[in-house]
Formats: sequence, structure tokens, C-alpha cells
Amino acid sequence: MRKVPAVNAAMLFLASLIWGTAFVAQSMGMDYMGPVTFNGLRYFLGAAVLLPLIVIRRLRGEGGDLRMAALGGLCCGTALFAASTMQQIGIVTTDVGKAGFMTALYIVLVPLINFFITRKTSLRLWVGVALASVGLYYLSVSGEMHLEPGDRSLLLCALLFSLQIMAVDHFAPHTDSIELAFAQFVTAGTLGTLTAFKVEEVHLSAVAAGILPLLYVGIFSSGIAYTLQIAGQKGADPSIASLIMSLESVISAVAGFLILHQVLSRREIFGCVLMFAAIILVQLPVGAQEEAVRDIGESCPAE
Repeated sequence: MRKVPAVNAAMLFLASLIWGTAFVAQSMGMDYMGPVTFNGLRYFLGAAVLLPLIVIRRLRGEGGDLRMAALGGLCCGTALFAASTMQQIGIVTTDVGKAGFMTALYIVLVPLINFFITRKTSLRLWVGVALASVGLYYLSVSGEMHLEPGDRSLLLCALLFSLQIMAVDHFAPHTDSIELAFAQFVTAGTLGTLTAFKVEEVHLSAVAAGILPLLYVGIFSSGIAYTLQIAGQKGADPSIASLIMSLESVISAVAGFLILHQVLSRREIFGCVLMFAAIILVQLPVGAQEEAVRDIGESCPAE
């Protein structure tokens, strides 16, 4: 199992921090425009942020294989467009915290997909996945388990994000991170804009009214965070990377509490703690992991 170097882990955590807070802006953006319109514009904004960097670096003789970046961007961008569209549709009918939780189900799906591809796994990874899954349950489920229409979109979103993470894992080692991110944004933005004109009413006045959440999501959540994801995943195990990025669910809950005043219960706080513990566990040295597993087992309350 490939470890995640400290610098890569920091980039992935920063990406999850931006994504978690962006759930609030995404929710606000739905007050002004449709989900597909919002996503098409956000990814073009992300591409616009990176374009000057690419031009400057190319003039300096830096960069990678443009053909590989274009192919990778096509694959990653298509998955990203589909995933984020399902996420945005789900956010329309689901509160910010729950949307973040259900999106993070890729923590289970990525290790499964990775196992079927590589046939390699480890017990400590699955302990971390199980721990994070229990934390996700405490965060997202209260009372009877039932799915609303928006929840189904979010479940599909989690699967599509899993495919995007695996696509990034495949292409990132062979391309320049910024160029791959740019190609991904151009693909997702093009698909989003073309689809928006077919399925939604696009009004410039609505875009102008929702410009602040659109700028935040376009510049930070897209342009910066997804580029950090690609750079952070280079040489890292995608299963562990997905666990680190799943902290966006915890951050979205905290952001919903601080900004939208959505109350966190003790049950949800306990779920946050379990998810943080899972991230730490899979990054500890092997000897320390065994001791941590024993400590967590002794501290978990019985239901």
C-alpha cells in the first residue's frame, strides 16, 4: 500500500477544507441559477484561473505532454462534470451537511474499485475505511434510514467521484498537474454549458445576482482545490487519498453550523471524531497503528 507523503497529504487536506466550505456557497448559488448552469460556469472560471500559469510556464519551457494532459482531462473532466452535476442536483433538496456526508461515500467505493484493478489491499486500510464509514453513519443517519430523491443523486455522485479519483490516479503521474487540471476544467465546463442550454433557462441577470458564490466555487473549489487534488494524488495510494479528501464531509458540517446555523448533535460530533481518527490511523507507522486500533476499540461506545 502506497503511503501519502506529508506534502501530498497537506495538499489533499487543503483541498478538502476548500470543498467543505464550498458546500455553503454551492447551496447559496442554487438560489439564483440551475445546477448545470452553475457547474458549467464554475469550471470555466477554474480554467481561467490556471490559464495564465500555463502560458507563463510554457514560455519558460516548463510543462508536460499536452496530448496526455488532453486525454486525461477528457476522462477526468467527464467524470467530474457528471459527479458535480449529481451533487448540485442533490444539494437543491438536501441540507449542506448531509450532502457533504453522502458525497464522502467514495471512501468505501475507491478502495473497492482499486482492489478490483490492482488486486492489492491491506488490513489496516480496511480498518480505516470501516472506521470512517461508521463515522459517516453517525454523521449522516439519524432515526430510520430512508432516501429522499436528492439523496439518490448524491449516492450516484459518490460513485462518479470515485471514478474521477481513479482517473486522476491513472493520469496524474504522466502529466503536468496544472495542465491536467486545466484540461479537466475545460472538458467539464464545456459539457456543463452545452447541457445547461438544453435543459435549463440561462439568464445573465441570474448569473450576475449569484456571482459571489459562483466566484468562490469557481476560483477556490475548482481552480485551486481540484488542482491540489491532482498534485496531491501523484504517487499516493488513491484509497488513502480518498480518506483524506473525505474530511470535506466533516468540514461541510462545521461550515453549515458556523455559517448556516445548522446544529451539530453529539452523535454527529462523535462521527466527526471517528472520521478524523480513521485518517490518522492509516497514516501512522505500522506499530503505532496496532496500538491505535486497540485504543479506538476500547473507547467506542456500545449501542
